[in-house]
Amino acid sequence: MTTPVFALVDCNNFYASCEKLFRPDLTNTPVVVLSNNDGCVVARSKEAKKLGIKMGVPVFQVRELMQKHGVVAFSSNYALYADMSQRVMNTLESLAPRVEVYSIDESFLDLTGVDFSQSLTDFGLQVRKVVQKWTGITVCVGIAPTKTLAKLANHAAKTWPKTGGVVDLTDKMRQRKLLALLPVEEVWGIGGKLTKRLQQLGIHNALQLADADPEYIRQQFSVVVERTVRELNGESCIALEEMAPTKKQIVSSRAFGERITAKQQMREAISEYISRACKKLRQEQQTAKHLTVFLRTSPFSDKDAPYSASKSIELDAPSSDTRIFLTNAMKLLDGLWLEGYRYAKAGVMLSDFYNPGVYQPGLFDEPVVQKETDQKLMQMMDTLNAKQGKTLWFASQGMRQEWGMKRDLLSPAYTTNWRELPVVK
Repeated sequence: MTTPVFALVDCNNFYASCEKLFRPDLTNTPVVVLSNNDGCVVARSKEAKKLGIKMGVPVFQVRELMQKHGVVAFSSNYALYADMSQRVMNTLESLAPRVEVYSIDESFLDLTGVDFSQSLTDFGLQVRKVVQKWTGITVCVGIAPTKTLAKLANHAAKTWPKTGGVVDLTDKMRQRKLLALLPVEEVWGIGGKLTKRLQQLGIHNALQLADADPEYIRQQFSVVVERTVRELNGESCIALEEMAPTKKQIVSSRAFGERITAKQQMREAISEYISRACKKLRQEQQTAKHLTVFLRTSPFSDKDAPYSASKSIELDAPSSDTRIFLTNAMKLLDGLWLEGYRYAKAGVMLSDFYNPGVYQPGLFDEPVVQKETDQKLMQMMDTLNAKQGKTLWFASQGMRQEWGMKRDLLSPAYTTNWRELPVVK
């Protein structure tokens, strides 16, 4: 039986790399990307990391440091990052027979049998070369017989430049050497709480966890941690998932750039979130029967009276039609809205999903049939907006959206907007 081989391909400093890609003048400049409303640092280039700027630090705490060293900051440009991610993933799918897109900047590849024709390290170097050439994004590659070990191999590839960005961890001795060097918290799936409990048992590094008795670990923790132990020993327990599992719920929510005090503005915000959530629902090829709307004031402000509330409704039949959810969301908002508050955040959640056409109504329920023309209308909106940007929208979403999140340092949509294509002079 052929031993499985996995590769984890991870984009280096992905958000910051996307921002630098179309700005060659920033090649050696420290760059950071900021969170919603430009509040915190969520991505850093290698130059910014060397300055000691931490992930998640509020901008105001490092503003002086950034000014001193000429750090360039950008607002999060989600359209750019999503498009560049898709280009990287398409490239990987052309290089490997099976690919699992794990996150916006990570993918697992199935390399089983590749070593029959070339060395795994050479294949990893080829992946790096092709992705760099076709997309401009630098990646590191970790190769191992399990996904957990591939994660650690990728960590080593990013940590030690002498590896050339590729680490082959299929050899048992190399596995044990690396595991002995890594603290247990670096192991995939071992968070802060588990780390503390493991340390109490004398397990401080990844090798000690690998050498622990799986049955004992299962008794002390769970079958998930036991599976991690087996994976660290080269026993593949986590299969490749080429098809992403269907979401159980979809949440669309943002903190506002400015506090909302007018109900009309809140109606616009809820309408915008409903539109985004229903678009995602159709992309998942699902329908939903349950809708929740929530809003709140800021829990961190002494100026604002505390208020947080949510309301839910169950539709007569599952749907993916934005108009149906908009109508019900406005009814829920009417029951939530209280005058005199300064609202900082709101959102919507869709849940209770069904595959289209498979919902079984109750014996005495009136059947609700979605018209084919309604489905085509939603499809047309999605297709047109995907090709032309935000071209069609509902009037309830508003025009100016002054409540929108603060993005004062937003870079152009270099790859998704004809008007913002880079110009070479």
